Amino acid sequence: MNVRVRFAPSPTGPLHIGGVRTALYNYLFARQNGGKMILRIEDTDQTRFVPGAEQYIIEALDWLGIEFDEGVHIGGPYGPYRQSDRKPMYRQYADQLIRDGWAYYAFDRPEALDAKRKEYEAQKKTFQYDCTTRGSMENSISLGMEEAQRRIDAGVPYVVRFMFPDNIDITVHDLIRGDVTMNSRLLDDKVLFKSDGMPTYHLANIVDDHTMEITHVIRGEEWLPSAPLHVMLYKAFGWQAPMFAHLPLLLKPEGNGKLSKRDGDRLGFPVFPLEWHDPKSGEVSSGYREQGYLPQAVVNMLALLGWNPGKREGDNGANPVFQELMTMDELIKLFDISHISKNGAKFNLDKAKWFQHEYFQQLSDDTVADMLDKQVKARGIEAPREYVAKVASMMKERITFPSELWDTCCYFFQAPTEYNEKDVAKRWQPGMENHMAKVIEILQTVPFEHDAIHQALLEDYIKANQLNTGAIMNSLRLAVVGRTVGPDMITLVLTLGKKETISRVQRAIEKLKTEN
Repeated sequence: MNVRVRFAPSPTGPLHIGGVRTALYNYLFARQNGGKMILRIEDTDQTRFVPGAEQYIIEALDWLGIEFDEGVHIGGPYGPYRQSDRKPMYRQYADQLIRDGWAYYAFDRPEALDAKRKEYEAQKKTFQYDCTTRGSMENSISLGMEEAQRRIDAGVPYVVRFMFPDNIDITVHDLIRGDVTMNSRLLDDKVLFKSDGMPTYHLANIVDDHTMEITHVIRGEEWLPSAPLHVMLYKAFGWQAPMFAHLPLLLKPEGNGKLSKRDGDRLGFPVFPLEWHDPKSGEVSSGYREQGYLPQAVVNMLALLGWNPGKREGDNGANPVFQELMTMDELIKLFDISHISKNGAKFNLDKAKWFQHEYFQQLSDDTVADMLDKQVKARGIEAPREYVAKVASMMKERITFPSELWDTCCYFFQAPTEYNEKDVAKRWQPGMENHMAKVIEILQTVPFEHDAIHQALLEDYIKANQLNTGAIMNSLRLAVVGRTVGPDMITLVLTLGKKETISRVQRAIEKLKTEN
């Protein structure tokens, strides 16, 4: 079998991160099997079309490294790949279903359907347009085909509905869930062709998958209730159905329910891959890219939300563990659709940040130096490239997002003008200026290298005089940084240089002595 899969989003807004995961699983499956990946835009519902959404989808998937072999943006032998451009072809398939007795014309006006629903509600029932009710509605079954044709010729609006056989069991073979069976009496006669001349998702989806020779349909579980209809449409057309795999939902971090934009807004994380500017409301929604996430971190995180590669032996040959960090190539190699969970996967923000941190550490020192250099220059500070690179290399392990670079490294480029009040209260005890004066004396007299400073300061002064090492060194850090954060103190001093370090300590002595 020549594997062909498709990702088929609707351009109704930004691409949800759950949709990205669906695209990713399709991509992994296609590449693992030497198959083709197709991007099809399903825009049959023109009332929900949002300008810019299609380009957003393409840009988001490109940023994440999810590549397509055919699609709306690159063409291919099975095009066009936008459903609105395929509009003329769907009518013939709707007509074929009517001729073969698998569909019928329905003329029921919206107000009549609303009245029927209210009638059933009054009886504490739920109305469903199906094999038990279609005979009492306005359609070509109850009216007869001759009357139906007269109405069509007169321009009366109509839709085409699928006609489920009465009381049959329909089985969907699912690669994740096994066989899923549903009786036709539980299913309503879905609209396949609308009065505006456009097909609904159900008809267009089946026709497109068949004519594009799609072999595997990998999509979200929200489409599982529609799968029996799709299986029956394949049967009605006499076509071979593809293999189906319905993916579990992405769930909110706490409680139950599908992950939504509100969850992201409430808990402070993106649910879209890229920042989205709503053309109607003007609202701006955050994106993973703009928050500084690396695409490989997002891909790795998403891959493990609902799937795992199985356990492998630990380093000591025992305690099997999961492999978590995987490149795209490794994901392709290890991906197994049978390891996808049937249950929803809860989004974990801490885990997303963990992946981001791990992948940030894999960036080259030069790449991180470039990021830091831009932030330094943006503040009007000129610093030698070698110095910036040295700071970036030293501080990289403390960084998760590029936006943290300046706050984490700023004291390497600017002397403190203020001192953290809590740190001052805790560390700068009476008489501390005398100890700091001694630090200045040591820095001025000993060779300015690590071992010499360590010996003179920690051994010959602090330890020999039975002083509190933490009190002295944290006070020195406070004087140099403005707060008690940073790398190894002697390394920090050596990086800043003798002159700059002494200048900062002198300034702290003067300012903190005055304030105390």
